[in-house]
Order: sequence, then structure tokens, then C-alpha cells
Amino acid sequence: MQLVKTTRDTLLRPLQIVSGIVERRHTMPILANILIRKEGEAVSFLSTDTEVQITTNANIGASADVAGTTVAARKLLDILRALPESGDVTMTLLNKRLTVQSGKSRFALQTLAAEEFPTVQEAEAFNASFTLPQKTLKHLFNMVHFAMAQQDIRYYLNGLLLVLDGENVIAVATDGHRLAFCQVKTEQAFERQEVIIPRKTIIELQRLLEENDEAVQLDIAANQVKLGFADIELISKLVEGKFPDYTRVIPKGYKNDFTISRDELLRSLQRAAIMTSDKFKGVRCIISPGSLKISSTNADQEEAVEELEIDYGGDNIDIGFNVTYLLDVLNNLKCDQVNVSLGDSNSSALISIPDNPDFKYVVMPMRI
Repeated sequence: MQLVKTTRDTLLRPLQIVSGIVERRHTMPILANILIRKEGEAVSFLSTDTEVQITTNANIGASADVAGTTVAARKLLDILRALPESGDVTMTLLNKRLTVQSGKSRFALQTLAAEEFPTVQEAEAFNASFTLPQKTLKHLFNMVHFAMAQQDIRYYLNGLLLVLDGENVIAVATDGHRLAFCQVKTEQAFERQEVIIPRKTIIELQRLLEENDEAVQLDIAANQVKLGFADIELISKLVEGKFPDYTRVIPKGYKNDFTISRDELLRSLQRAAIMTSDKFKGVRCIISPGSLKISSTNADQEEAVEELEIDYGGDNIDIGFNVTYLLDVLNNLKCDQVNVSLGDSNSSALISIPDNPDFKYVVMPMRI
């Protein structure tokens, strides 16, 4: 039975959308596959790792029949990428084999039954539903994603906290050493609600969301979030656990602060980072009236020193930071200037955008 007949690029797009979450190694071999279902012209493509599930649709069915199968995602994707861009592609299902043909190229792939594919069960009831433009949600994730933990034993840090609060949608991420906070104001009103979205889901959404004003529908259940945008539906389990109280982490009332060119500070830190080692990424910052001195050394007694003029009249502060944490935020911001607020040598630093209360980045000091 012929499942699909279309151009290579038309078929490649839905496969690229769903294949991002497919793991190369699985305890269940079928999870290396994607589920292809066809009802007449409508063809759906679905992938899952049992935690996250992505579905997309395309009107590329070749006949009026109803059919379904699963096939190795990576293999099918590699085949399509290798085919000529201009050619038509057909996919035919016969005797548990999927034949992909384009011009004089033909590939026969093993399949597993569609009925055996373990799809994620959608939640019966959702506590909250709202919409945001794609570019707004992408902006929220982009501003904080780099502060998420990776494989931390405190599993609730391996994700992003999404908070609905009044008219605000807030995103927070922390790995225990730094914390990023970003909020956007909406025209909707929410009862306060907090959920933790897994790291893998956030990274996948950053890949899939586009810089446009098309709406994303978000539905939040007790243990699941569902997002629908364009022709994509993504369902993800939520991380259970209590996220740290970010309001207590963000310092207030620091009197020692200065504003500096983001690009100038970034380039100085990049140069100082050259003399740090892989094991120890510390840089020393000495702040005194009118001056910021950044220095780094390594085990070979090598040294880098950068001196910057700043408009500052506060206390003398000698403080150390992991340079990677500073570079992450400065590389991620698009503004011309950043504001740096400090308490003393043992207190966290607050990096923000001048005249913009919607973004805050807190970084803990380290002993140099």
C-alpha cells in the first residue's frame, strides 16, 4: 500500500520536527522509531521517549486508505537528507517493510507494528490554559535556559520553572550556583500556578518555536503540559518536586552598582578566560571607584589582567566568579548596557538590564 507521495522537502520537514527527541539508545527498541499514521490525505508523524511526545501532520497521503506503521527515525531521516532536493518521494508499506523510492534510488526498511507503539496518554483535565505568541514564549525560554542544571541529583533543578502569576508569565532556571529570571506581561489574568518543565522539553521547544506572532496554546495539568502551535503538538510530563523560592534568592537593595557596556565586559572576560584552566574557571574582580580590574591565573603561574573604567563610587569590593557563568548571560543578552549590583565580597551579584525589571540574573561568588 502506498502511504505517501510528495516532494523530498515536504516529507523532510515533519520528520525533522519529530525526530529531535528520538534517543539513539533505548531499553525499548520501538522508541527509536517514529509512528506514521495515514487517513486518506492526512498523514501524522509521532515520536516519543515516554516523557515527551511530539506530533505533526501533513496532507501528503497517496490514497484513501487508512494505515499505520513505525520505522527507524534516524535511518529514514538520513535517507531523505541524502536524496536529491528536487525529486519526488514515495513510501510504500508491504509485508512489514517500508520502501522509500525516489528516482532510481530505493530503500527497504524494517517496520514494527503501529499497535505496539507506546504513546503518551493525554491528561483528562487541565488546570490552566492560555496563549502566547511563539516569539514571546521563545524569548522567555531563551533568557533563562542556560541556567538550568544538567543531571543534578536535585532533579527539580533539571528543568525550567514556569509561573503564572496575575498578568505575568514568569520563567526561572537555576543550577544552585546562578539563577536566571524573566517575565512577560500578558492581557490575561491567571491564578498563581507553578510547574517545572523538563530540560529536554525546553531545549526541544527552543528548536521548534519560531520568531513570529502565531499563537501557542499552552494547557497545564497536574503532571503534564501540552503545547500546540502551527501544525505541531507537544506533550510533556512535568518534573515533580519543590523548586527553590526564587524571590528569596534575588537580592534587593544593593547600593554598590554600576552600568557597563555589555560588549566591553564580555570581551574582557573572554580574554581573561583564556588563562583559566578546565578544572578552575575562576576570575577575580576588583571593583573600586572608577575602576573594574579583572584578573585570572592558572597552575603554570600565567596571568591575564584587564582594566576597565566604570562610573562607580561605591565600596571597594574584591570578589571572584566562575567566568563561564558570566559569559553565559552576557552572550545571551542582546542589550547594549548591563547593570551590575553588588553587596560585598561574600554576597551574590545581580546582573540586570537598565530600566528593565523583567530580567534578572543572580550569580554566586566563588573563592579565588
